[in-house]
Amino acid sequence: MLLYPLYASIRAIESPSELDDQQWLTYWVLYSLITLFELSFYKVLAWIPIWPYVKLVLSFWLVLPMFNGAAYIYENYVRKLASKYHPSSSLTLEQKQVFRKMNPAARAGVERYIAKYGHESFERVIKAAEMEAKKQKGLSKGADR
Repeated sequence: MLLYPLYASIRAIESPSELDDQQWLTYWVLYSLITLFELSFYKVLAWIPIWPYVKLVLSFWLVLPMFNGAAYIYENYVRKLASKYHPSSSLTLEQKQVFRKMNPAARAGVERYIAKYGHESFERVIKAAEMEAKKQKGLSKGADR
C-alpha cells in the first residue's frame, strides 16, 4: 500500500505543479490519521474481521486520482477541524504564491520579521520596496535615452 504513494510523492516533489504536491501531502496526512486510529483501537479492530478489507478499499479511494478521496476528506473534514486549533494565515493567495517561490532561508527570515513586527509593518516594507523599484526603473529608462 506504500509503493505507489511513495513513487507518486517523489514525482510530485520533482514536478513544477503544486496540485500534485497538495494531493500527496493530503494523502500522507490522512494515512497517518488512519495509522494512529489503528494503533489506538487495535484491540477493537482485531474483532472486526472485515477491517483489513475496509482499510484496503479506503486506501485505494484515497490514492487513486479518479476518486480524489484524499482531497475530499481533507477539504470537508480535516481542514475544518484543524482550523479550530490553528487558524489559517491571513496571507492572500498571491502572497502565498510568492512565499512558495522563495528559498527556505528567505521564507524563514520573512516569517520571523512578520512574527516580530506584524503584517502591517511587512506590508509597509513591501510597498517601500515596490516604490524604490519603480523609482530605479524610471531612472534607468532616463539613462537609456
